[in-house]
Amino acid sequence: MSGIKEEMIELIKKNKISTTEVADCMGKTGLFENSHAVNRGHFAVGTVRWVYAYDNSNYTVHEQIRDTQPGDIVLIEAFNCGDRSTIGELVTKFIVLYKEAAAVITNGNLRDGNDLIKQNYPVWCKGLSPIGCFNKKPERELDEGIRKAHYEMYDGSIAVCDDSGVVIIPKELHTREFIQKLNQIEEQEDIWFTYLDRYKWDTFDIVCLKKYLKSEEEKR
Repeated sequence: MSGIKEEMIELIKKNKISTTEVADCMGKTGLFENSHAVNRGHFAVGTVRWVYAYDNSNYTVHEQIRDTQPGDIVLIEAFNCGDRSTIGELVTKFIVLYKEAAAVITNGNLRDGNDLIKQNYPVWCKGLSPIGCFNKKPERELDEGIRKAHYEMYDGSIAVCDDSGVVIIPKELHTREFIQKLNQIEEQEDIWFTYLDRYKWDTFDIVCLKKYLKSEEEKR
């Protein structure tokens, strides 16, 4: 892990910088679609380990998760799997407990919902379904263009996960400049809530007119 990436992850983790704030730093972008918290109250951030299921099979998921590292966020993308669940409790437990991943996120469904909830696993998914993928090796390989494009897009990126969903920070934003943006968004939030809670300003003055900027100058 690069020094800057490690610093960014620690900053987000220490300050629990929300997905909303991270997305704002990226111009209100970065959503990993169709990935919602199964269990409330979890916060996770880490390096993405990208794996994939396709053609109604999770054979490749079982094969690829063996390389998961502690602290990783395992992102499972599903291609041509319809509404079939990619994994259930067994694989989730292996990833989270035994491989020590920070979370599991997927744009597909998960099964064994009752056990995922009972064990309070840090998982984000499209929804829950008892109908899962098969563990038989697909008859064909995933299209190489798709595999390469999505690997480059996600593997090694940073995922931030909370009750609002999942946001991905792409590798090209693992920079000092983006760390500064994260610090600035935290400072802005502190100022906004100060003027709301302490001074009882309305949100139009705070957010739209930004009258606090003039007020802050007057204090100097």
